[in-house]
Amino acid sequence: MTDSTWRDTLRALPVFTEDLPTFDTDAAPESPISLFEEWLSAAIGADVAQPHAMTLATASPDGTPAARTLILKDVTDEGLWFSSLDTSPKGRDLAANPRAALALYWREQGRQIRVTGSIEKGPREVSEKDFLARKPAARAAAIAGPESEVLSSQQKFLERVEEAKAILDFRPDFVPDEWTAYLVKPQSIEFWQAARDRDQIRLRYLRGASGWHKNLLWP
Repeated sequence: MTDSTWRDTLRALPVFTEDLPTFDTDAAPESPISLFEEWLSAAIGADVAQPHAMTLATASPDGTPAARTLILKDVTDEGLWFSSLDTSPKGRDLAANPRAALALYWREQGRQIRVTGSIEKGPREVSEKDFLARKPAARAAAIAGPESEVLSSQQKFLERVEEAKAILDFRPDFVPDEWTAYLVKPQSIEFWQAARDRDQIRLRYLRGASGWHKNLLWP
């Protein structure tokens, strides 16, 4: 397709086809974590596809951005949790620049949540519990080889996974030292709701010295 044809094709695609939930910003709680839990529960209850999938954006020491989709592991009063090897590209980014952005998008409900904040490593026991809760195949893949490095062949991957499975069969409680539970401590959380009668409704919470402050944003 030419550029103009792609533009016309993309412009013609429908965005939201289902009925969209309402968003009463006047009734929003004082805590963005409470509203996050409300929206997450509503997404799960509505059978939204992969409601726990979120995009994590990091930046390298020289400012090169990177984004990838991973799984939200927990929500606490402190913030949002995910896990990874600290030797991975995202782990190296976070070691050098412990700040990140998150985005959760629920197409069926016309909703997204955008989060920015600082990153901390969680307690070791949280990391271990998270790793041991993974399915055996996922644990084996995590220790089979260096994440994101060049792989010579698919056969090499399969061989290394079988070796990793043997290690886990022998030591079922094995957790690599590099496996890390990360806590995103939000500084900003924005709740975005598509609406039929207008482009969108946006409510942003900003953390201040005295607590959270919330404001509507222009679409």
